Amino acid sequence: MSLLSERQREDLHKSMLDYLHANNFIAAFNALKADAGTEYVPDPKAKYAGLLEKKWTSVIRLQKKIMDLENRNAALQEELSMSPAKRAASQSDWVPRAPAAHVLTGHRAPVTRVAFHPQYSIIASASEDATVKIWDWETGEFERTLKGHTKAVMDVEFDHKGHLLVTCSSDLFIKIWDSQNEWKNTKTFPGHDHSVSAVRFMPGDQFIVSASRDRTIRVFDIASTHLVRTISGHAEWVRCVVPSDDAKLLASGSKDHTVRIWDAQTGESKLELRDHEHDVEVVAFAPIAAYAAIRELTGIPNTGLKRPGMYLASGARDRTIKLWDTQSGQMLRNLPGHDNWVRALAFHPSGKYLLSASDDKTIRVWDLSTGRCMKTIDAHNHFVTTLAWGRQPATGAAAPAVNGNGESASSAEPEKLVNVVATGSVDQTVRIWLP
Repeated sequence: MSLLSERQREDLHKSMLDYLHANNFIAAFNALKADAGTEYVPDPKAKYAGLLEKKWTSVIRLQKKIMDLENRNAALQEELSMSPAKRAASQSDWVPRAPAAHVLTGHRAPVTRVAFHPQYSIIASASEDATVKIWDWETGEFERTLKGHTKAVMDVEFDHKGHLLVTCSSDLFIKIWDSQNEWKNTKTFPGHDHSVSAVRFMPGDQFIVSASRDRTIRVFDIASTHLVRTISGHAEWVRCVVPSDDAKLLASGSKDHTVRIWDAQTGESKLELRDHEHDVEVVAFAPIAAYAAIRELTGIPNTGLKRPGMYLASGARDRTIKLWDTQSGQMLRNLPGHDNWVRALAFHPSGKYLLSASDDKTIRVWDLSTGRCMKTIDAHNHFVTTLAWGRQPATGAAAPAVNGNGESASSAEPEKLVNVVATGSVDQTVRIWLP
C-alpha cells in the first residue's frame, strides 16, 4: 500500500465502506471498519457517496479511450511507414473540391493562362493586363511581376527543367524569361503577323511552337531565335497548339471549327478533324496513363500499344468536349454537359479523369472510362479561362528518350502524384485547389 499517502488510503477506505454500506454488506462493512480502524458514518451527501463506482467506470472509460488511441496510432504509424508511392496511390483519385485553398489577386484584367513550374511550388499566370505574375502556390504568396509585353499576354509555359519561361502576346511577340537570372527577359522573337494565341516548348526544350491569328503555326529555334518552320493549313485564327510527348505530332485547334494533326518534323497535315460546330478553344493529347480508360470507354481492344499522341481531347465554343483517335481521325466520344464555351482541358495524372473549365464558371470532372461527368465545381465568379494540373516530377517518364535527355521510359507510374490544380478567370483571380 506504500503507493498511497495516508490521506488517499483513508479516502479509499471510506469509499469502500460507503459502497459496502450502500449495498447492505453490513458484516463486511463492520469488519473493514474494525480492521482499518477507520471511523465512518455513512452520509448520502458526503463526497464518498458513490465515489467507488464513479472511479471504477471512469477507469473503464479511460482504458477504452487508450485502446482506441493506440489502435489509431498504430494505423497512422503503418500509413507513415508505407512508401511514398503507396501513400500517393491512396491519394491518386484526388480531384479538386470547393473551396479553393488560395485566391490569388493582383491582376488588373482577365487571367488568360496559368502554368506550373516542374520542380518548385511556383506558378506563373498570364493576363490581359500585359503582365505575367509569379506566385508560390503552396503559400498563396505573390512573388513578382514580369513586364515586357505591351498588350495582353495570351499564353505562358515553363520548359521541362523550369529554367525558362515562354510567353506570347497580342503584341505579336514571343518572349523567353530566365527564372534562374532574376526572371530577366533574355530573348524576344518577332513571332507572327498577328496576335499570338499560344506557345509551347517542344519536348527537349530546343524549340518552341506557336499559334497565331495570322492562321499559321510556327516553330522557332530557341538558341538562335530563328524561325525553323511555318505550318499553314487552317483557314482561320489558330487558337491553340500542343506537341505530343515524343515531339512527333502537333495538334491545333482553330476558329475554322477544325482540329488538325500535323507531322511536327515536316509540317505536313496528317488529319483534319471536323465535328465541332464552333471555334475550337483547346486541344490536349491524352497521356499514356489514360489509354486504358479511353479504350474501355470506346470499346477499342486494349492492344497495349503505348505510343504518345494516340488520343486527343478538344474543347470548343459549341460547349462540347470531343475525344479523337489521332491515327484514324475518328471521333470516339462526345462529352456534352457544359452550358457555355469550353476553354481548358487537363488530364488527371492517374489517367482516370479529364478536367474541363468553361465560361459557365465551373470545372467539370469526367470519368474517362464511362464518359460521365462525375463532379461539377463552381470555381469562379466569372468565365473560367484556364486550368492546369501541377506538373508531375516524372514528366520525362512518359516520353521515350527521343529528346536526348536520356530519360528512361520504364516507369509507367510516377513515384508520387503532385495533387494541385490552378484555374484562372475573367474575374481577374487565380485559384489554387489543394487536397
